Amino acid sequence: MQSEENRIASKHLAVSGSYESILSVRMKHLLGIAFLFVFCLYGCRTGELTGEEDFMLVAGPLEKQLVRSLGNTVTETFDCSHPIPAGSKQIFENLKHSGVTHFKVPLSWAQLLPTGLPSQPQQAVVTCYQTLLKQLLEVGLQPLVVLHGSTVPETLRSEYGGWESQELVKMFQWYAEFSFKEFGALANAWVTFSDLDGVWHDGQPAGAPGALQNILQLNKNIYQIYHQQFPDKERRLSIGVRASDAAILPQIKGSSPTDFLSVHIEYNCASTSNFAKELSALQMLNVDRPILIFDVTVHNCPDSQYELLGTFLQALMNTNNLNIMGCDMTDMFGKLDMEDVPTSFGISDFKRMNTFINSYQNVWQKFQSQTTAERDLFLNESFPSGFQWATSSESFKVEGGWAEGGKGETIWDRFGHDGLANAHETADLACDSYNKVDYDVYLLRGLHVNTYQFSISWARIFPSGHRGSQSEKGHLYYDKLINTLIESDIQPVVTLYHWDLPQTLQDYGGWTNASVVEAFKDYADFCFSRFGDRVKTWNTFSSPWVVSHAGYGTGEHPPGVKDYVVASYQATHNMIKSHAEAWHIYNDKYRKVQGGKVGIALNSDWAEPMDPSKPEDIAAADRYLQFMLGWFAHPIFVNGDYPSTLKTKIEQKRYACSLSEPARLPVFTAEERQRIHGTADFLGLNHYTARLVNNSVGGCTPGPSGVGDFQSHVDPSWSSTASDWIYSTPWGLRRLLNYISTEYLNVSKVPIHITGNGMPTEYIGETLNDTDRIEYMKSYINEALKAILIDGVDVQRFTVQSLMDGFEGPQGYSQRFGLHQVNFEDANTPRTPKQSAYFYSQVVKLNGFGTHKGHAFKGSEMQLNRRPKALSPSEVPSKSKVIWEKFSNQSPFQRKVYHYGTFPHGFVWGVSSSAYQIEGGWNADGKGPSVWDTFTQKPGSIPANANGDVACDSYHRLEEDLYMLRALRVKSYKFSLSWSRIFPDGRLTSLNQNGVDYYNRLIDGLLAYNITPMVTLYHWDLPQALQVLGGWENVEVINIFNDYSDFCFATFGDRVKFWMTFNQPHTIAWSGYGLGQIPPNVKNPGIAPYRVAHNLIKAHAKVYHTYDDKYRTSQSGLVSIALNADWIEPIDVNVAREVEAADRALQFQLGWFAHPIFKNGDYPDAMKWHVGNKSDLQGLSETRLPLFSDEEKTSIKGTADMFCVNHYTTKIVRYVTAQLTPQSYEYDRDLTEADETDSPTTAIPNQRAVAWGLRRLLNWIKEEYGDPEIYITENGVATESKTTWDDYERVFYFKTYIDEALKAHDLDGVKIKGYIATSLMDSFEWLNGYQVGFGLHHVDFTNPNRPRTPKYSTHFYYQVIKDNGFPITDEEKMIYGHFRKDFIWSTATASYQVEGGWRADGKGLSIWDKFAHTPLRIANDDNGDIACNSYNKVEDDVAILKQLPVTHYRLSISWPRVLPDGTTKHINEAGLNYYNRLLDALLAANIQPIVTLYHWDLPQALQDIGGWENETIIDKFRDYADLIFSRLGPKVKSWLTLNEPYNVANLGYGYGESAPGIGSRPGTLPYIVGHTLIKAHAEAWHLYNDKYRATQKGIISISLNSDWTEPRNPYKQEDIDAARRVLQFFIGWFAHPVFNGDYSNMMKTIIRERSLAAGLLKSRLPEFTPEEIKRIKGTHDFFGFNHYTSVLAFPVNHGDLQSYDGDRGAGTLSDRTWLESGSFWLKVSPFGFRRVLKFIKEEYGNPPIIVTENGMSERGPIDLNDIHRSYYYEKYINQMLKAYLLDNVDIRGYTAWSLMDNLEWAAGFTERFGLFYVNFSDPKLPRVAKNSVTLYSTIINCNGFPDPALGPHECSSTVPEATSAPITPVPSVNNSVNFLGMRLSTHDAEIGLTTTFSFLIAAVFGAICIAFFLFKAKKHSKEKPDVGSIQLAQHE
Repeated sequence: MQSEENRIASKHLAVSGSYESILSVRMKHLLGIAFLFVFCLYGCRTGELTGEEDFMLVAGPLEKQLVRSLGNTVTETFDCSHPIPAGSKQIFENLKHSGVTHFKVPLSWAQLLPTGLPSQPQQAVVTCYQTLLKQLLEVGLQPLVVLHGSTVPETLRSEYGGWESQELVKMFQWYAEFSFKEFGALANAWVTFSDLDGVWHDGQPAGAPGALQNILQLNKNIYQIYHQQFPDKERRLSIGVRASDAAILPQIKGSSPTDFLSVHIEYNCASTSNFAKELSALQMLNVDRPILIFDVTVHNCPDSQYELLGTFLQALMNTNNLNIMGCDMTDMFGKLDMEDVPTSFGISDFKRMNTFINSYQNVWQKFQSQTTAERDLFLNESFPSGFQWATSSESFKVEGGWAEGGKGETIWDRFGHDGLANAHETADLACDSYNKVDYDVYLLRGLHVNTYQFSISWARIFPSGHRGSQSEKGHLYYDKLINTLIESDIQPVVTLYHWDLPQTLQDYGGWTNASVVEAFKDYADFCFSRFGDRVKTWNTFSSPWVVSHAGYGTGEHPPGVKDYVVASYQATHNMIKSHAEAWHIYNDKYRKVQGGKVGIALNSDWAEPMDPSKPEDIAAADRYLQFMLGWFAHPIFVNGDYPSTLKTKIEQKRYACSLSEPARLPVFTAEERQRIHGTADFLGLNHYTARLVNNSVGGCTPGPSGVGDFQSHVDPSWSSTASDWIYSTPWGLRRLLNYISTEYLNVSKVPIHITGNGMPTEYIGETLNDTDRIEYMKSYINEALKAILIDGVDVQRFTVQSLMDGFEGPQGYSQRFGLHQVNFEDANTPRTPKQSAYFYSQVVKLNGFGTHKGHAFKGSEMQLNRRPKALSPSEVPSKSKVIWEKFSNQSPFQRKVYHYGTFPHGFVWGVSSSAYQIEGGWNADGKGPSVWDTFTQKPGSIPANANGDVACDSYHRLEEDLYMLRALRVKSYKFSLSWSRIFPDGRLTSLNQNGVDYYNRLIDGLLAYNITPMVTLYHWDLPQALQVLGGWENVEVINIFNDYSDFCFATFGDRVKFWMTFNQPHTIAWSGYGLGQIPPNVKNPGIAPYRVAHNLIKAHAKVYHTYDDKYRTSQSGLVSIALNADWIEPIDVNVAREVEAADRALQFQLGWFAHPIFKNGDYPDAMKWHVGNKSDLQGLSETRLPLFSDEEKTSIKGTADMFCVNHYTTKIVRYVTAQLTPQSYEYDRDLTEADETDSPTTAIPNQRAVAWGLRRLLNWIKEEYGDPEIYITENGVATESKTTWDDYERVFYFKTYIDEALKAHDLDGVKIKGYIATSLMDSFEWLNGYQVGFGLHHVDFTNPNRPRTPKYSTHFYYQVIKDNGFPITDEEKMIYGHFRKDFIWSTATASYQVEGGWRADGKGLSIWDKFAHTPLRIANDDNGDIACNSYNKVEDDVAILKQLPVTHYRLSISWPRVLPDGTTKHINEAGLNYYNRLLDALLAANIQPIVTLYHWDLPQALQDIGGWENETIIDKFRDYADLIFSRLGPKVKSWLTLNEPYNVANLGYGYGESAPGIGSRPGTLPYIVGHTLIKAHAEAWHLYNDKYRATQKGIISISLNSDWTEPRNPYKQEDIDAARRVLQFFIGWFAHPVFNGDYSNMMKTIIRERSLAAGLLKSRLPEFTPEEIKRIKGTHDFFGFNHYTSVLAFPVNHGDLQSYDGDRGAGTLSDRTWLESGSFWLKVSPFGFRRVLKFIKEEYGNPPIIVTENGMSERGPIDLNDIHRSYYYEKYINQMLKAYLLDNVDIRGYTAWSLMDNLEWAAGFTERFGLFYVNFSDPKLPRVAKNSVTLYSTIINCNGFPDPALGPHECSSTVPEATSAPITPVPSVNNSVNFLGMRLSTHDAEIGLTTTFSFLIAAVFGAICIAFFLFKAKKHSKEKPDVGSIQLAQHE
């Protein structure tokens, strides 16, 4: 929309501007002569005038601005508040030379006597006026001094009132006496009041009693004083009246003497008789006094000063008996203008006075005579060097994220939510730019612009509009945007305000409230300070006219105020002052340091007169501009005040419309004018269209047209757009630029930035092929070029509006301004370049329209590193089998652990394509058919009969391909040449120059953007003419291919430095000539593949030698061949023949070609033996594998400068004895291949994503081929065609595969030089047609434009390129430090999982007893009948606890062990005794218990009556808790009521996966159960708080579990919202009521709405009563938190399914890079731990947190060296430390889950979480420490992570005995240690430690004594204590 502004402008606006003639010097002389003639005429008629010298020809006054008006004007005059401008004397001399005799000098009462007292004048002003008067006299002009106009100075009015006041009369008389004293000697002609009518009516009702009498008496007194002081006869004094007020002349004549009468008269050329009558009437009433026509306003006069003068003189001559003593000629000559501009010192100074000229008239006359052909003549030239090319966006149109990160509501948010935009659309999501910075900057890189203009959302920075409400997330968003721009070499241009006012400010009046000025100033100050170090160009406002007009005038825009009388003008007033304040803030505080510029972007149409022959239309067009552009530009760029035209028109309307005031213009004070003037370093212009304007009578209608007396129109011949307000009128831009340069910048000389120009198209039909926009842009940009080169206008930037489609205000998404289409119907909001984007990128590239100057591109030379010697042939199996020995026994942890690092400087990152797949143009411009053309054009060959006839149409869309490559910033582009495009029949004689030209353009285009061409000579598309000869089976083709290659080297080699002869010759030979699957479709699997491969290898070698011999010296390039290879993993690495089979598979695939080329010129022995042996067995006389001669071997060996490998997947190989018939390459191998089934599938069958295979393959190549330099020339994954933009699978693929390449480089020393991603874009995928895509860019093959849209993977890959790999992030780095001193270190178990004794000593059945004894419920039919037998092994359990230096142990009570039927009717004392024994043993070991009342094992008796569904259980749970508190409470200080109620409710009663296994009512039952659990928890908490806390001094809470959730696609708001829902439906379900009082609004709203939509009468989520909310809220002493893993969330629409999953509306998955565990749901993602802890802090008021569970499982073979668990604990606990130290999360404790392996619920004993291994096959169930015990113990001992840089810490030397070898700390390199911050020897430290320990013992003893006495003295209290009184004291 920019330019909603222009629609509004043209709909409502036109600006008053006078039509003033341009007088030549000759004309001025003629005027003087004419008035001499007038004098002669009247000298004969009157006795008053005695000669020429007596006639007064009056000019002036001196004004601060150019007035362009034919109408009556009252303008602000020069008032000596500034120095007299230089050059004024010259102007006066010109006036004198032109015949002028007198010059008006109005004095300023307010400036001369600010206080009104003559004793307190402003001496500088007095001196100024004296100087001015002297200048006039020096050139021969007589001053006509005016004491006063009309308005009483505000200071005097406020004190004395109006003219009815005698005090004011006295003050004025003093002023007059003062003026006569100071200036009387310098002037002979005076006017007391120049506008008696205005004085009379000033500030009071007409006819106010005494006012006129006071004025007339005052004039009489002044007259007498004047003539007493100056009795000279030639001195005269007058008073001024309007001709229309002739009725008061008798009173003047009777009571107030004057020497002449000064008259203000209006002259209408269309009615000269009225003029004559008015003069005659005046003369009759003023018989004895001459008349000075003091002010003339002319109307309806012709466009010629000669005609105007003639009609005026004729009227005078026709009027008899007139005693005219002089006449004002200002409207004849044109007004005088002075422009004050800031000097370099910031001081206002008048620089120029523009005489007799009007800027609009000047421009109009310059262009009005142009013919249409002259006007539209295209200028084929370039813009000046350094010209800035930009595109733009505006925050509310693109950002979305309307409530993200704490952003405040804006007036546009409110507008959309109130349904006021088209189709009730909103900007809530818009383009989702808040989440898509990388997407947007990608587009900018593609466009190749050097500047991007965007606006900041005030409400995103300050949600309430004030600094006190800062949003750091908003700041970070703009930081990221600015930084990303700069990283891409794009300069940010920031607009502070583009219409989206914080709603909070609008609630207080918005821009009509003066306080907004200070708020904006503060906001600007913050932005300058935060972003100004990087942002060097600022726009304070963009199109503020639209805000005033549409927001506060017509109400079409928010805030929807319809008040064009007051609000619109007040809004403008405050915006101008806000702009000025922002500019001064920058100027005063930041400019010196930051060196930036601040301007303002003003919108304006161009205005042409409707009828150029009518002066009134010309004047109206000028007024149109003044009312639009001048409203803001004039104060800022001219003189600090509004244009005179605007002020005069409003003043006139106020007088004319006394009953209905149409406009009220605020007034700037002198100080404000001075502060405003000159506050811009450039003028930003938003321009879109033009209007035809005619003069009209606006009456008393508010608004520009009404007040300005004009109407605007459009010419029906103008080209229309989707908007009814934008018409294409490009010539208007040039004229407007000339006008601005003349009107506003002729003095200040600041440049113009075109800050917005564009047009909308409708969102219907073809939107991508936007030819109308291209024509619009082309013509407008060319008009700007003309203005610069022809007219000399200083334009420095051109900004195309806009970067992409957006929310266009009231039009919503129905109109599109973007260079890029945004699909708003897709949640991904994909951006696709339109044809206009490609056009604009070309304009930017050429810097305009000049002829492209050919640049001699030269590719960078590449260093050839030759191997020193040939390699020996491979053995069978090859020595490279060590790779299997090295890697195949890796554990999953070792194999998958992610590696952070970067590739070496100069690493080559690229993308690939191939000719047939993308070029299309299959028969264009002389191209010959290829074998693929022939094959695909035969119906049935490819699914859906697809072919490459058009493909991506790259042959015709080169710029579109270059756009993508620029945007990606790849360093290289691998593409292939189409042999048949260059040589249609394959031979040199058929050269097709068009094909050569295409590749020259492509290569030059790549080099222009520093992209290295990697050229493949042959990528499968053999010319069909050669296939007729037998294709690659014919040895003749070798020489033909060499000729073709020779030509390519000669033609392109000066720029191409990286050549590949063939791409995947294995595929050519086997698939093309063996299987016959691909062209040429030869099915001869036993012979043809070997023959073809033989010829391909020889052809490659011949071409290599051609390059080596003829071109290498001059071109310095490299040549190789791109070979494809899967990795092959043996089915059993421990079986020799399986390893040999795997090696053989590699030799048959990769070695087939690599062995001859890289080793010894011959095939590998494994291949020769097997093919030879098979041939013998088949009865053949010779092997089917052709033989190389010794000469050929020598020629072939070493014919590659680097190793290029294409890799996609891994296969599992098994040895077989294959069949002998039919003869086949496949059977020759004696093996079978299978997929690696543990890895993800892809869209291509049998091509799984097995990332770890790449590392092994690279290592094998290193070992096998002598450590060559390797380029991965293809690697990528196929996704189904329906996967368009959100290709997260491809992101996972690249993330894992590239990391494996990084491991090979960093860890294994493989010389990897480059990585080429497959592919640049979706394309014709061979046999799959268009059913799958490998592209980083989606191509819509159903659209003839083949639009290319970047996918999610594009931005991921760009980031990898930018980072040159995966540098370790701060989030992944270890932090060193310690937890609080009283930190809780714990481990945990749960009763059912460890106790066993399921029927022992009177224990009742639990729901898990029943569940486990139900078939198919538990894995392996395991159960907890015995479990770890902890019921009988208290001592054993405490013993292993003592091995861990934990401070606490978390355990749970088995409810049915204590209360067999769940009620207190029967208490099982044996059960209680067990727990007493356990607690006593713990306390004896100095281990504090943390006791959980309920950890899932509900008494079955209670489940039989409904369990947690039955609310009666609340009281039963309370009774159970009461018993436990009373019996065990004295020994327990930390309680948890419930463990993971989420799992109880959802897994037990929703999914039915846990006990009690109910899954029949997933839409209601989980919520009912959850409701009951929450209330039961609250009751138990209150019970403890009220009854036991005071005596037992314990703390109590609840243990809640949650994963952390991240969006699957972090760039996608829909995924972000899904992640948020998952979190709120997980942790929020229970935490929100307990910590905040009720379910979250999100949960309540979603469930209620879905319930009602399904026809239910109420929500399925139960409601808490107000009393329940009050009772539940705050029932916690800390936040007990269980956490294990993170998930990636994405939206899933379950339709009307009424269930928890349906309500949550989200699915989850894991990132493939996250390490796996023994549990399918648990992936190692440590970063999420910190994030969820921080979430708890922010969401729930920073409660104390005790992590009550955290750990990792394994399954499968037993390995006590559990490095995966040690890794998990180290990483997770370190993230917790970051949360504590960096995020200030109040973490009080940590619990490792679990103490020992146990029954893992439904997984049985298959998953093991324990720090201690339990051998369940041994009846004694021994507990054995795993290696993770050592790691965890060390962390506990150190209370965190001591910095290793400080040397070994003493805490790491004391570790418990572990079964495996403990982790040994690195010994110190010197004999010193850190002790209490000092570096001491170990001996001194030992002494210090001993001493300190002694003091510590004494201190502890003393503290115990004090505590004992305090305890005795302390009163009992039932108040909830400070949590810190127990283990949770605040930080010290």
